[in-house]
This record gives sequence, C-alpha cells and structure tokens, in this order.
Amino acid sequence: MDRQLKCPACGRDMKEVLIKDRNIKIDICFDGCGGIFFDNRELKQFTDTSKDIKELVDLLKDRKFNEVDESKTRQCPVCGLKMVKNFASPKKAVSIDQCYTCGGVFLDNKELSQIRGEYDNTDELRADVEKMIEDNFGEELKKSELEAKEAKKIDTVRELLLYLGKKD
Repeated sequence: MDRQLKCPACGRDMKEVLIKDRNIKIDICFDGCGGIFFDNRELKQFTDTSKDIKELVDLLKDRKFNEVDESKTRQCPVCGLKMVKNFASPKKAVSIDQCYTCGGVFLDNKELSQIRGEYDNTDELRADVEKMIEDNFGEELKKSELEAKEAKKIDTVRELLLYLGKKD
C-alpha cells in the first residue's frame, strides 16, 4: 500500500516513486516545490557520484516547481516531528533537513545535484570528513587512544600479578 506524505516545504501531496535500478521508493513533490524525501539511509544510494541517477533526474527534468523558503523549519512528513538543518558535507555548501527520530532526509529542489557536485568522487569526500574529524576531535581522540593504551598496560600487569600470585 502506498503512503501519502505531505511535502515538508510546501504542504502539497508527495508521490511515492519506485526508482527501479535501486529498488528504492522515494517521495517527490511533483505538484509543488520539487522536493524529495528519502527514508532512513536512502539518500546515500543517490549521493555517490560513481553511480548514475539518470532515472531520478529524468523524473524531474523539464518541470517547473514553486519556490519555497528554504530557511524555514520543516516537520518530518513521516513522524511529524521537527526536522533539523544540517550541512550535507564538511564543505558546508548545502543545507539539508534531517529527522533525528526516523532518519528521514528532505532535499529541496536541486539540492541533490548540488550535493553530488561538491566532490568528484567518494575518496575526496572521505578525505574531507577525516580532516574535519581530525581538526575538531584530534586531540580528544589522541588522548582517548593514550588512555586506552595505559588501561591495557594496567590490565596486563594485573593479570601478571594474579598469575604470579597463584599457588600451585
């Protein structure tokens, strides 16, 4: 049974569409703003630039869509809770709407192509994410690694003392 979602950007009915080459159903606002709603973890299937998304692109091309205020807070069309604005990548060029409850993601019209245009390949994205993690959490990670090594040494000494303390 198909579900009927309301577009979080313009309130129009979204149409559930099967993307056959991925066997994934996504929801598209054809009669309003052209936004796309992806259920939990589905977006990743469409952001990998090594994979063709012609089937989805063809569904949207040559259509006129209404403009919407992209800065407004959106309600998740699945669970009804407030969606959170996050950046799609460390470049912070594209802001997307995410639901922390059900994991859904809403993209305004053209945001998918903007996301796919940020990096030439997944290796570039991975390197950028690793750099962001190092820049933001590097010291904490190094400290945690040292603490883990020290804890392992203490456990090893404790085990050795227990072994030596045993009477045969």
